[in-house]
Amino acid sequence: MKVNAIIPARYESSRLAGKPLLKIKDKTIIEMVYERTCSSSLLDDVVVATDDRRIFDHVLSFGGKVVMTSSEHRSGTDRIAEVAKGLDADVIVNVQGDEPLITNKVINALIRPFRDDPELKMSTVMARIADKRELFNPNVVKVVCDRAGDAIYFSRSPIPFRKSPEMALEFEVKNEEMGHWFKHVGIYGYKRDFLLAFSQMDEGMLESIEGLEQLRALENGVRIHVEETNYSGIGIDTNEDYLQLKELLGDME
Repeated sequence: MKVNAIIPARYESSRLAGKPLLKIKDKTIIEMVYERTCSSSLLDDVVVATDDRRIFDHVLSFGGKVVMTSSEHRSGTDRIAEVAKGLDADVIVNVQGDEPLITNKVINALIRPFRDDPELKMSTVMARIADKRELFNPNVVKVVCDRAGDAIYFSRSPIPFRKSPEMALEFEVKNEEMGHWFKHVGIYGYKRDFLLAFSQMDEGMLESIEGLEQLRALENGVRIHVEETNYSGIGIDTNEDYLQLKELLGDME
């Protein structure tokens, strides 16, 4: 089974333009993501997919592989599908270009289910929610799974919802109960042929309401296997995120 990773990277961003080229210590965010992705022993190749010449040239400058894509794509999934068309691979791993602390353990957790289950088309990962604020934060996507570890639903709402006499939207949660809730970490594995088909599917009702692309797969009856990891995901979406990560890694001036 041949497995390739594709890292979509855009320069334009409504909240933090040029974030792939922002530096932490002596490396850019996209360089950190690329190097950490390459550390997975289960990957055969890694390539960055971008529509921006600045990112393209920068990836080449540190010895990475990169492909220029159309600037008309609706999402990162469409961007990696364009690149996947030209790859001789069985499985494609989508690693977000703003996850500079991604680990090989997480990437390997995405890949292994495809080795165990030849019928599997899509995989992703989740982590236990430890902070109550995340449970009620709509920017933190929650996921519930069946006993086989396959996704039942993804939502921006706190699921499962706790029934109470008050039926309060922000229900009471005891610290010892926090292990009942999981957040979705937005990296994916796909069978290549399914990825190409998935990118052509129409947006579904649930996807439109929640703004979650993975619901398109569930609405079309596609099983998504979800592996539990200790990686919570540290994406860079705002300048505050960037400064927090710099502080975490000891790079504050």
